[in-house]
Amino acid sequence: MPQSLAKIYIHLIFHIKNTSPLLLEKDWERMHAYIGQLVNETGCKHIWADGVGDHVHILFLLSKDESIAHVVEEVKRNSSRWIKNISRDYMSFAWQGGYAAFSVSQSVAEKTLQYIKQQREHHKKHTFAEEYKRFLELYDVEYNSDYVFRD
Repeated sequence: MPQSLAKIYIHLIFHIKNTSPLLLEKDWERMHAYIGQLVNETGCKHIWADGVGDHVHILFLLSKDESIAHVVEEVKRNSSRWIKNISRDYMSFAWQGGYAAFSVSQSVAEKTLQYIKQQREHHKKHTFAEEYKRFLELYDVEYNSDYVFRD
């Protein structure tokens, strides 16, 4: 086989620092679009980004040449720098240091996409902490509850 091929869907979630200002709703769409551009610049293929004022969900195809950690680093670093330049409201904006990344099988990629697109409705009923813990439990990820929501 002369080619290296991969199709790996990733559902990435990360949160703002507790001391950071929330993303204002008027800026959500622009932020999510910019995050999509940043994912593409890493060589991965952005499918969708969405979220609310305190966190973001991203569905993308991981490049065979890229690591999740590097994608996260590039997206967080560049989106944080960008948002600080669009408004004085964001002068102290920062993402938390951690993230969660989950593999998504081809058979549920569309379902995951719809879930991400419904974030605004979802968070009318559920907090980020509830949602995040549910994902960690669903994927059987071990975590220390004393640290999972700390900056």
